Amino acid sequence: MSAALAMLLAGLIDARVGWPDAVHARIGHPVTWIGALIARLDQRLNDPHARDDARVRAGTVTVIAVLGVVALAAIVVQALLPGGVVGVALTALLAWPFLAVRSMHDHVAAVAEPLGDGDLSGARAAVAMIVGRDPRRLDDAGVARAALESLAENTSDGIVAPLFWGVIGGLPGIALYKAVNTMDSMIGHRTPRHAAFGRTAARLDDLVNLAPARLTGLIFVLVSWRPRAAFGVMWRDAPTHRSPNAGWPEAAMAGALGVRLSGPRVYAEGAAPEPWINDGARDPDAADLAGGLELYRRAMLCLALILAGLALA
Repeated sequence: MSAALAMLLAGLIDARVGWPDAVHARIGHPVTWIGALIARLDQRLNDPHARDDARVRAGTVTVIAVLGVVALAAIVVQALLPGGVVGVALTALLAWPFLAVRSMHDHVAAVAEPLGDGDLSGARAAVAMIVGRDPRRLDDAGVARAALESLAENTSDGIVAPLFWGVIGGLPGIALYKAVNTMDSMIGHRTPRHAAFGRTAARLDDLVNLAPARLTGLIFVLVSWRPRAAFGVMWRDAPTHRSPNAGWPEAAMAGALGVRLSGPRVYAEGAAPEPWINDGARDPDAADLAGGLELYRRAMLCLALILAGLALA
């Protein structure tokens, strides 16, 4: 399967170099291009004075418009690529920006280092880059918990899911997935502005992540030092999570590390009384962040082996 080989190469490129600052300064990033289109449509179509049903329709039009633009661009580019090894290599280069293998690791490592040094202020500043909750209210355990939850959830959203859809649909598949995920992150919130307008985007994101989230959880189980515990916590607690998808990788990681995750938290828009995952276990600390990153690296190796197997098959 040439698509599997292209996705494997894209993941290896991103794991090695990430998205270089020099490239970003020169051309930006494809996800920010998609984000600019979403923001423009949000500004033009999301009338705060309209009724909810009208705002839902406007949000659906936004979803269709964004997916149409991204699909057209990706299909045209894919059609222009040559066949054979050159085509696989070019597909990998074009798919590379839609992955977050290195940046996910680096962002969580940036939290683990100051937390391990006892620098709570520095750890709060670092974790604020990857989570939406108020970092000023987080103690050491809260910072570690937030970083581990982000690592688990974004392993699915930022790596496994785009690769999953890239294997199925090639360059259009991975690009369309990132368009859906970007729409959810920008307009799929239960806020007064986006509760109605972003409803279609949020539900579509839930749909396209159903299989990848569960696959991510299973990969964490497979590479865990405690696979039975990881699977047991995942199977028991994932359905209690506020998200139909995020609970699977988060619960698998909680069971693998023997810590509790989720629970009550405070966002800018207010408190969220969420249930605990792996309730009764201890709170995580800086050492568990290091353990989570090790689990993440093992998961990436497992994922690479899966893609290699698909390519050879």
